[in-house]
Amino acid sequence: MKTLWSMLPATVDVRVKVFAWASLVSQILIIGTGGAVRLTGSGLGCPTWPRCTEDSFVTTPEMGFHGIIEFGNRLLTFILAIIAVGLFVLVLRLRKERPELFRLSIVLGLGIPGQAVIGGITVLTNLNPWIVGLHYVLSLVLVALAAVLLYRVRTGRKVGSWAARSPVRVLGLGLVSTLGVSLAVGVITTGSGPHSGDGGSARNGLDSWLLQHFHAWPSYVVLGLLVTLAVVSRLPGVAPARYQRAITGALGVALVQVGIGLYQANNGLPELAVGIHMVLAAVLLALVTTSLLSQRGVTRVEADQSRPRQTAMSSR
Repeated sequence: MKTLWSMLPATVDVRVKVFAWASLVSQILIIGTGGAVRLTGSGLGCPTWPRCTEDSFVTTPEMGFHGIIEFGNRLLTFILAIIAVGLFVLVLRLRKERPELFRLSIVLGLGIPGQAVIGGITVLTNLNPWIVGLHYVLSLVLVALAAVLLYRVRTGRKVGSWAARSPVRVLGLGLVSTLGVSLAVGVITTGSGPHSGDGGSARNGLDSWLLQHFHAWPSYVVLGLLVTLAVVSRLPGVAPARYQRAITGALGVALVQVGIGLYQANNGLPELAVGIHMVLAAVLLALVTTSLLSQRGVTRVEADQSRPRQTAMSSR
């Protein structure tokens, strides 16, 4: 009879890949549900924490629509926890061969209770905009880490050689830095706007109109850098194909993101547009993170796995 240990993956198999994908998708999804909580005014749908009410861990009929939205967001945290535990167990046997997967699974797992605690503080402080912003920032950090884990699962451990030329690497660092500024200013801008999560919650008191411009400027720089990288990376021998795919995907998302940003700024910040804007920011971060990792060479394992496909294609 097989032991439980022997049933765990000895190499990165389809189970590890499925859970790695699930980790990234769920981290982005909870940003969407968290945005729905704020944009529907359901931030205090469950007025206390960790219980939903003083007497119940779950929403009650008296709490209505807002209670359902807030409790649904809390419930998704448990799904993330299940995914995190499952991923940790699946890479446990790989901890010596692939220590980076083991470490990332631990950090992602610890991030989930961290998010729950910050979410609880958010409720207990009556949706303080700075705490709400911290909640979103931690979500973005977890999205980036989940993107790193997924990339490592798909391509193997980190190697020392560069596959992208130095101009791409320099522009890539500028892209990551500028995107970080854009996201940070975006969080502060949201804290000054009308979507507080509850009608009685405070705002950060900053000039929302001015902050929208401060948020737009680095966003345009990000777009310009993405266009430049998308063009430069396609020159012969400048960057590998996987980098080109990641940066092209990031450019597509950024174009939609800028369009939605302009739409919401000129139409009174409609709730749906703001929610989409929040989710796309996470998707963009994941793709930019992937592009940064793609600047390095492939591992021997990845090269060996891709060679049969290339040989088969060349023989047709």
